[in-house]
Order: sequence, then structure tokens, then C-alpha cells
Amino acid sequence: MSDFSSHGELITSLGSTVLISSVGLISFLLLFRQWMKGPVCESRVRLDGKIAVITGANTGIGKYSAWDLSRRGAKVLLLCRSKEKGEQAAQEIRTDTKGDVSVKILDLSSLESVRECAEELLVSLDKIDILLNNAGIMVCPQMKTKDGFEMQLGTNHLGHFLLTNLLVPLLLKGAPGARIVNVSALAHIRGKMNFDDLFFEKNPYYPIAAYAQSKLANILFTTELARRLKGSGVNTYSLHPGVIQTDLGRHVPDSLGSVVGFIFKLGRPLLKTAENGSQTSIFCCVEESIGQQSGLYYSDCRVETTSKEAQSTEDASKLWDISEKLTKLKQA
Repeated sequence: MSDFSSHGELITSLGSTVLISSVGLISFLLLFRQWMKGPVCESRVRLDGKIAVITGANTGIGKYSAWDLSRRGAKVLLLCRSKEKGEQAAQEIRTDTKGDVSVKILDLSSLESVRECAEELLVSLDKIDILLNNAGIMVCPQMKTKDGFEMQLGTNHLGHFLLTNLLVPLLLKGAPGARIVNVSALAHIRGKMNFDDLFFEKNPYYPIAAYAQSKLANILFTTELARRLKGSGVNTYSLHPGVIQTDLGRHVPDSLGSVVGFIFKLGRPLLKTAENGSQTSIFCCVEESIGQQSGLYYSDCRVETTSKEAQSTEDASKLWDISEKLTKLKQA
């Protein structure tokens, strides 16, 4: 009987240990998920009479940002590759906010498409108050844009570089108080501008390195743009939105392998939702307390420090000159 009793006590003890460990793990995961959500943009400012233009706004944080700005009264234009997906998103937002939401075609991987979109906006709009450069591609296999650029730098930086510069006349009409908001990423800290081989034509292609370089470029572009627009009434902001449950990670299994893809999928429920992930973008678009700031980098609705490489004014100026030549900006 004593052996049986000891065995039963052992099972009970093990069961209690497993239960306590499980409760502890679940509690940790719930707290971690709550922490991952981050802060919420608390500004209640209205945007009646304002015009906001958002790239890649048919899904993810771009779509939620569009909904928020429309809810505040702004006229919102969604710049999307797919007319069908863009119209579907616009209709969903219009139904909920009763706002003015429309769609224009934009493929950031094509400079021709960027120019065509910009020309349409220059003709159809009187001004732009907010330009949210939200669209992006992440850790994709080695691919090229229609102009022959490495896909991530070409789409995430060069497409937005050309679009923004072409729309500056409209942003100046929205000044003072006009804002250019560029969605970067924490991955920029791993980035380095390889000016001798920007498109990985001489060295092996690493998807993460290419992504990090493109996100670093977003920040350097923001700081240089702030310098060039100083005193114009147009301010610039870059940001890290967080790690989010969107389809931005769709290329992870192809680029980083099935194991990494499985881990990424497994951890998806713990990541920020699109609503959570859009908060810093919205903050940079509307928060009144940062209205006089320009060229800074934000995360979780507050200013954060960037990497040493992102603080290089020399690299920012050099990237601008190279981007200007690659996009043929002065010929646009």
C-alpha cells in the first residue's frame, strides 16, 4: 500500500507541477502579447478639410491607418497596385466612416507607374496634407523591379523617393502643417548602405540584408528630406510600426526556409494586430505635440534612437544623389 501511495503522490505532484507550469506559461504569453500591442495614439484631433494619401492601403496597417484618418474627417486616397483590392478596401472604409475614400493605381516597383500616379494626383488634387508612405515588401527572394533594381530597395525606397518628390508641390500647398510619414522598421539597425553594390549584383544576395538596407534607406531619406524642406512648413517622420500580423511576411518561408516560416507562423498570434501596428503611423500623421518636429524616428508613439548608420548625414546626402540619378527625378 505504501508503494502505491507513494506512486499516487508522485503522479499528483507531477500533475500539479505541470498545471502550475502551464498556467505560468499561459500567463507569460498573455502578458507578452499585451506588451507587444504597444501604446495607442491618444490624439482626438479632427482632420476635416485635410487630404491624406496612403500607399499600400488596401490591407494591413495601411488599411487601418486609412480608416482612422477617414474617421477623423480626412479625404483619403488609397494608392494600390490592385484596383480591385483597393476598391474593396475603400468601400469597406466608406461604409463604416461615411467618408470620402477613393483609389488610384500605383505600382512602386515601376517608375513609370509612379510617374503616372503622381501626374494624376497633381491634376486632381489642390493639396496634400498627409503623405503616408506605408507600402513595402519584406525578405523576398531575389527579384528585380521593372526598372532592373533589386526589389526591396527599388520598392521600399526608390519608388517612394520618386513619388514623394513628385508630390512635393502639393505638399507645399498643404503647408504649414503638411506631413510626410515613412514607414521604416527596427530591422534598419542591421542595415548598411552598400553604395558599391546596392542591388547585390557583385555579392551574394541575402534577403534580410536587402530588407535592412531598404529600411535604413527610408530613414536616411526622411532625414535628408527634412533638411531640404526646412522652413517650408512640410515636416517628415519615419517609424517602426512593430512586428505585425500582416501578409508582409508572406515571403519568409521561401527566403528563410520552411523551419523559420513555421516558427514565424507559430508566433503569429502573439504579434501586433493591424490596429495595434498602425498606431505609430497614425501618431506621426496626426499628433499635435510633434507638429514642429521633423526628420526624427518613432516607435511605440514616441521618439526613438536610430542606428549609427541611420544618423550619417553624409550617407543621407549620398543616397539622395544616387536615388535622384536612378529615378531620373530631374527628367520626370
